[in-house]
Amino acid sequence: MRVCVCTIARHPEDARVLHRQIRALLDAGHEVTYIAPFRACNVTPWREISPVDVPRATGRRRLHALRAARRALAEHAAYADVVLLHDPELLIALPRAVRRRTVVWDVHEDTMAALTEPGHLLRPARPLLRPFVRRLEARGERRHRLLLAAEGHRSRFGRPHPVVPNTAYVAAEPPPPPAAGRAVYVGRLSPGRGAHEMIGLARLLAAAGVMVELIGPADPQVRPALREAQREGVLRWYGFVPNDRALRIAEGATAGLALLRDEGQSGGTVPAKVMEYMAHGVPVVATPHPATVSAVELSGSGIVVPFGDPRAAADAVLELSKDASLRAEMGKRGYETARARFHWAVHAQEFVSQLEAWAGRSPTPAPVSEPLG
Repeated sequence: MRVCVCTIARHPEDARVLHRQIRALLDAGHEVTYIAPFRACNVTPWREISPVDVPRATGRRRLHALRAARRALAEHAAYADVVLLHDPELLIALPRAVRRRTVVWDVHEDTMAALTEPGHLLRPARPLLRPFVRRLEARGERRHRLLLAAEGHRSRFGRPHPVVPNTAYVAAEPPPPPAAGRAVYVGRLSPGRGAHEMIGLARLLAAAGVMVELIGPADPQVRPALREAQREGVLRWYGFVPNDRALRIAEGATAGLALLRDEGQSGGTVPAKVMEYMAHGVPVVATPHPATVSAVELSGSGIVVPFGDPRAAADAVLELSKDASLRAEMGKRGYETARARFHWAVHAQEFVSQLEAWAGRSPTPAPVSEPLG
């Protein structure tokens, strides 16, 4: 099966796009053409794929990126068995010839939230976008196949669609026990994801000799505060790091942070970073979104703290840093829970089989490789 994967808004090494879905397709023996902003993100493509470089959709360059994506799709997707799109705006950039193929929209998140993030649109245009977004979603559902990243997305659509959750690779061998003195965060840094709370947390922990390490790209409105905190020496901000390497950095940490604000994100879905911390035996310190509470508190794999409370989060990290047996037990329980509930290999096979079915091909079972390292 030939699959053309396209994103212009996401980093080419996005965990779901590259490390989960494309990796699963390659492991199953399928050919992958990957249209993505490689040069804009200074990324060297994997040898196993056929890369096509396009500009990245940021700020006012979104229209330029969309035009480039349309040309690339016209050239490279017309002969694919399946075209897999990862950005909602690509639904309006499809050339006519490509629309006749099996087109799959992978729904990562709320479309309105994605298109109105800072840097995507001028602020006055955002209120006018909602009716357009709803029409875009309805048209996408009528014309194409949909994969959903979370059960919570079902309510936005009129028909049932398969869910391929954002889970994690969980190694067969347990990870090393967590050590003292280091709290980590893996993922994009934004106000809604608790960036300012983590900066406050870092200042509180620095006095106790605990370092906070933030691994991921940052939205423009939080970058100045991150740079200032880094200059003060209270935290380390790595910027974007490919998911596999980011998780190797996180392994062995005292705590993994997931201090999302109470803004409706992940209400019914365990955040991917929480599953990844658990998979790597890192105790979780998280805010009380319902799905997070069910995963963390019920499994005994971490500590849940109130929304918007850096002091409570700092106390939780310090408790773990001081108590080796507590953090070792939480790390062990997290790993065991992740292996039982969140192992991506199971969902990888379902994902590949679904694309094969839509392409009209017989499923071809194939082993899914464990990540290197």
